[in-house]
Amino acid sequence: MATPFNAILVLSILISSCLSSAAQTCSSYTFSNSKVFSSCTQLPHLGASLYYNYTTSTNTLDIAFKAPQTSKGWIAWGLNPNGTKMVGSQAIVAFFHSNGSMVSYPTRLDSYAPSMAPEALSFPVSDVSTEYVNKEMIIFATLGLVGGGSKFNHVWQEGSTVLNDVPKAHSITGENIQSLGTIDFQ
Repeated sequence: MATPFNAILVLSILISSCLSSAAQTCSSYTFSNSKVFSSCTQLPHLGASLYYNYTTSTNTLDIAFKAPQTSKGWIAWGLNPNGTKMVGSQAIVAFFHSNGSMVSYPTRLDSYAPSMAPEALSFPVSDVSTEYVNKEMIIFATLGLVGGGSKFNHVWQEGSTVLNDVPKAHSITGENIQSLGTIDFQ
């Protein structure tokens, strides 16, 4: 009887250790611009993390979305106020412009082949910026959340190609099609 108990004990310690190190990775990150976030979530796909401060009184959300990426690719994070998948999402995308500077802007994902052009969203977005640190792209932004709620469907993504300053389609297999979920900012 000691053998099954020992196996369960070892398994419990390993799982606890893995969860603990994922949480430490997320919460121990220091941003180069000295921004501090009260909450963070290690997202389950693409090695991405979402950091945020939610202000209930103004229903605003300050975010930092961080994901590994080469200088040739792009990243994006967004909310889908009306659905659970990519189509219908309103996102912020970031990449290196052909002039060498990083750019980030809001865009609507209105189809499976969106334009990825800058577009106003149905909710306020301000203070959009981006940086590239240690082979990771980071998007910063402030969002005015819609509908007075704190629970949303969100999507995140990365793609390997930017052509003529337009992010091109991401992979449609593996983690790229699993990068969605629900998050409660409260």
